[in-house]
Amino acid sequence: MANYGKIKSYDSSSGTGSITPEKGGDALRFKKADLQQEGQMPKVDQRFSYETSEVDGGRKPAVNLQHQQGESSEQEKQARAQQG
Repeated sequence: MANYGKIKSYDSSSGTGSITPEKGGDALRFKKADLQQEGQMPKVDQRFSYETSEVDGGRKPAVNLQHQQGESSEQEKQARAQQG
């Protein structure tokens, strides 16, 4: 099941970051390898979908992160304009 959240922080030198769930709760850690779009640098406040995977110790990192385009994206504005 996909969850949604916004990037809280990302450290490009270590390739790790955290995402704050939209439903509330503590921020979840993620690794660069868990980003689905290769070469993507997540930015603070970008919205992503993600899944969780339980690891040893009961901690649940975010995995399979995929950037979600917001309502303000230029492509969506153009698509709405074309639809009339």
